[in-house]
Amino acid sequence: MPQSQRIGLRAGLVASVVTGLTLGLAFPPYGIWPLAPLAVAASTRVARGQTVRRALLLGMVTGLAFFGLLLRWLTVIGPDAWILLSALEAAFVAVMFVGVAHVQRLRLWPLWTACLWVAAELARSYVPFGGFPWGRLAFSQAGTPFAPLAALGGMPVLTFAVALSGALLLALLTAVLDRGGAGAARLLLAGAAVAVPLAGYAVPVPTGGRQVTAAIVQGNVPRTGLDAFGQRAAVLDNHVEATRTLAREVAAGQQPQPQLVLWPENSTDIDPYADPTAAAAIQGAVDAIGVPTLVGAVVANPADPHTVLNVGIVWAPSTAPGGGGPGDRYEKRHPVPFGEYIPFRSVLTRYITRLRRIPEDFAPGEKPGLLDVGGVRIGDVICFEVAYDGIVRDVTAGDPQLLVVQTNNATYGHSGQPDQQLAMSRLRAIETGRTVLVAATSGFSAVIAPDGRLVASSAEFERWVYDGPVTLRTGETLATRVGAWPEWVLGILGVGAVALANTRRRRERNPSSDASTLQPA
Repeated sequence: MPQSQRIGLRAGLVASVVTGLTLGLAFPPYGIWPLAPLAVAASTRVARGQTVRRALLLGMVTGLAFFGLLLRWLTVIGPDAWILLSALEAAFVAVMFVGVAHVQRLRLWPLWTACLWVAAELARSYVPFGGFPWGRLAFSQAGTPFAPLAALGGMPVLTFAVALSGALLLALLTAVLDRGGAGAARLLLAGAAVAVPLAGYAVPVPTGGRQVTAAIVQGNVPRTGLDAFGQRAAVLDNHVEATRTLAREVAAGQQPQPQLVLWPENSTDIDPYADPTAAAAIQGAVDAIGVPTLVGAVVANPADPHTVLNVGIVWAPSTAPGGGGPGDRYEKRHPVPFGEYIPFRSVLTRYITRLRRIPEDFAPGEKPGLLDVGGVRIGDVICFEVAYDGIVRDVTAGDPQLLVVQTNNATYGHSGQPDQQLAMSRLRAIETGRTVLVAATSGFSAVIAPDGRLVASSAEFERWVYDGPVTLRTGETLATRVGAWPEWVLGILGVGAVALANTRRRRERNPSSDASTLQPA
């Protein structure tokens, strides 16, 4: 790459900060989605022609600006958590910048650049501690022309499309500024840059199916200075009372009789298996509404008394065959590190005393969340699990009729985190071709159609109940058929392109060594 095409260090640092912030503004709660491909174009230009050290530095600065804005909701936990996680995720961006700088020496470099975005997201979705997929390009595109592409290959294909669009925009701009560039090439690049996002309109996203009546209960959380037990009791009481109110409205003919009811994650943090009062309160609410209810609870782990489980329990009314009470349940498979369990607890709690506020670790479950609730086969995921392709893929493989996201975002209210998670749920609906029902303690609860449309949604920190029709669907989309293959194929292509670029660069620098290897012995 000619030196004249390299941006200087000072200008590059400024551009990196602006690029990272621009990318952050593409995501909820801001949601200026066209900024995502523009940020890809800008970051690719910043990386062009840079040395390895400079690419690492500029990528790190871009990543810090991006994740610093995206993850600002972590300041609720503490500025150290916000800074450390932002820096960890930024490191993946830094390594990606090195690759992007290298592949721009190749033909078809916009394609390889897009593959590298997928590769970077693949890596940070798995490591460390099971990964943290927040901030994938795909998650900025709910409700946009790109979004239907999720039905073709899930989040990796959506990320690829956004990144490819941005790289093509840069290629077009470069061709326009290059007076020697051919007019036909410029026209081709312009057409390709426009065609990528418009391709989403050609993807069929079916929405029809049998309808049932379902209820979602957002009981809300107290915002008062209660002690820990008082808070837990108040949250449970809120969901019990909201369900009883719905039952009275159903009895009066003001609302339809639901076939199933959904409560959110942490609707009871008082273990109903161990506390008869909590169990009686839940049973009373379920008996009042008269249908099975999915209850989010924190319960003791019978396999390890030092840990607890985050579960969704199917709670039957007393009139059910065999009597009422708790039945099948889903145990959350991917607890959040440093939120629901502390890695290296014995060491870290010595130095970070705030971690002691999490007195017990959550143990992971083992089976996908496939449950029968009121005769409807649901696929249950809990809170942050909606961000993980593998968790969603596993539950969808069981062919549920609905996807349910039980969540508790009360800690992060009005911070942008609930908005980001709702966007993920909308894209999961398109990816799987299913209605997604989100049940939250304090918002956002929602009904999401299989095409990603918001049918109904709550505000934050309000009591809200949805009682109405939802569409049941089964079967597969192309995305659910191909599974993880697009991510791995695109990621490997990106890494392979970097290896090829490096090999060619070495040959260009030392052609005599290649020639010598061809001499006869």
